[in-house]
This record gives sequence, structure tokens and C-alpha cells, in this order.
Amino acid sequence: MRPDKPAAADHADADHIAEAARLERTAGLYPEDAEPLLLQAAAHLELAGARERATALYDRLLSANAEHPPASPLLIRALKASNLWEYGHEAEARAIIEGVRAAAPRDPAPWVIVAESLESHDELEQAHATFTEAATLLLPPETADPAYATHPLLFGRHRVRRLLGADHDAWDTLADRISTAPVPLDELHDPKRVWSLGSENPAELRAEIARIQAELGSYRQALSRPFPVAILHWPAPELTELLTAYPPLAAEYPSHEEHLATIESSLRELATSGTPNLGIVTGTVPSYEAFAASESASPEDPNLLPQYATTLAARGRAVAWPPERDGKCWCGSGAAYGACHGGGSTT
Repeated sequence: MRPDKPAAADHADADHIAEAARLERTAGLYPEDAEPLLLQAAAHLELAGARERATALYDRLLSANAEHPPASPLLIRALKASNLWEYGHEAEARAIIEGVRAAAPRDPAPWVIVAESLESHDELEQAHATFTEAATLLLPPETADPAYATHPLLFGRHRVRRLLGADHDAWDTLADRISTAPVPLDELHDPKRVWSLGSENPAELRAEIARIQAELGSYRQALSRPFPVAILHWPAPELTELLTAYPPLAAEYPSHEEHLATIESSLRELATSGTPNLGIVTGTVPSYEAFAASESASPEDPNLLPQYATTLAARGRAVAWPPERDGKCWCGSGAAYGACHGGGSTT
């Protein structure tokens, strides 16, 4: 009998399940950071098709005890609704979506999630109404430079209006202006684009591939925002303690000065390559040892270091890089970034 999914897909699902389990274990060790960790775990479960388990995680977060109540209950409800609709619980999903809209959150994320859920199920009029409600609430009139978090509202509203055949309005013009994609939004959101995929003209196909690549680039940038690419930073006392306890790691950190220089050079290289949303996380030896224990791994294993950095970033511990040139340097010297590790930087 032929399997329902190819082997590669099964392997990917197993990877997502394993990562969700790891994040749940880490959440158990750090209950104060459970919310972002369990939200990531639920996302991995959704990608693996384990949607009922994802719903259980959302319910777990919403029923958290008084000591650790959810910081973003409307976001969790929006994610739960989107997930429920994907595996047949439409009525419950619709009820939650209406509840989120009625609550009028000041955070753009729940609005975007419920509007995109409506859009993905061809509820275009309701999706448009939801995006518009959010824009009316969160974007003051004559907004010239909207906050980054509101960009998906403007882009989603533009996309739905394009599908509905609506004329441009002021918010559509603003969406066009703030878009960084190399392809205009009108082209990216053109409902006739799908027809070109059946073309036998190589030039038309290449143009459509370029548009799709630009759209994927925008999605990748948006998705990367909550969980930055983070480099691990050890303050001098922590690095000394780390190398005293685990001498094999000295090969990774010949000196503290070289460690700091490597952080800055690595981040600049990533920025030059186009990697967005870079950050720095600061490690401590007790935290690192707890993480190693949660992974049943030795703290002496250098392969554990990037995993530790990723986990700290997922727990919301990353600080954005680069700082402002006149702001304090990330290294902790107290000097301005421009006069310290930012010397020669163009930021």
C-alpha cells in the first residue's frame, strides 16, 4: 500500500514533533517564559499536522494559573481559532474570531491572524471588514510612518481588496509606499497571476517566478521578526566561569576580546548577506547548565551553544542589533556603540 505522505514529509513531521517536545520540556523548566515557548511548540505541531495537540497547548496557555497568566490571551485565542478551522471545527473557530474582533485588541497580531483565517476560507468580505476595523483602530489618520507590527494589516488589506476588485484608497497607497518588495503590491496581489502559471511563454513564467520570490521574501522577513537570529554573548565574568568549569570550550573562546570581536563581525556578515532581525542574547553559566540538563547533553559539547542561543531568543531574551550609534554598546562596556564595537559601522 502506498503511504499517505512521502517519506521526506514523514521525516519533516517527526522533526517538528521532536522540536515541539523539546520546547515543551524547556517551558517546564522556565514557567515564566512558557508562553512564547509553547506558542512555538504549537506552531511546530500545526506544521506536523498534529492540530488537536496544538489546540491542547493553546487551551493549556489560556487556562494558565494566576502566577503565570497569559500575556497575550487574544493572540492565543486567534491562533486557536485559525487552527480549529483547519481541522473541521468551523463553528467554534467563527465564534472565537467574533470574540477577538469584539475585544478590539490593541496588538495587530490577533487581527492579522483572524483576518487571514477568514481570507484563507474565501470569506473575503469578512476578511476585508476585519482588516479595516484593525486599521481604523490602530492607525491614526494621516499616519505617515506606521509601526512595523502594523505592516501586515496594511498588506493583508491591500491583498484582499485586490481580490475583491476594490479601488485604491489612502491605506492602499500607504501599503504601496512602505512595501520593500522589489515587485509592486498590485502585481504581487493581482488575482489574475495564477493564470500566468499556465503560460508557455518563458518570459511570462520568469516574471511570475520573480514575483513569487519577492512575495516569499516578504513573508520570510515578517515571520522572522518574533524570533531573531541571535548570537550568544558571554560577559567576561561568565565566560571565565564557563571555561573554568568546562575547559574544552576554550577552543570556541580563545579570549574574551576575540569573543566580542567575533560577535560583531558575525552579525555584520549576516546583515550584509541580507539576514533580517538580528539580535544578541546574553548567557549565564547556571542557565546554560540547566539548558544542557534539559537536553540530556554535556555542557562541554560546543554544538549545544547555538541551540542555547536559539532557546534564549525564543524566550524573548534577544536584544536587537545594531544599537543606535549613540546608544550604549551591546558588549556592556558602557561606551556608545559608535565609539566601541560600532566603530566604522554605517548604521
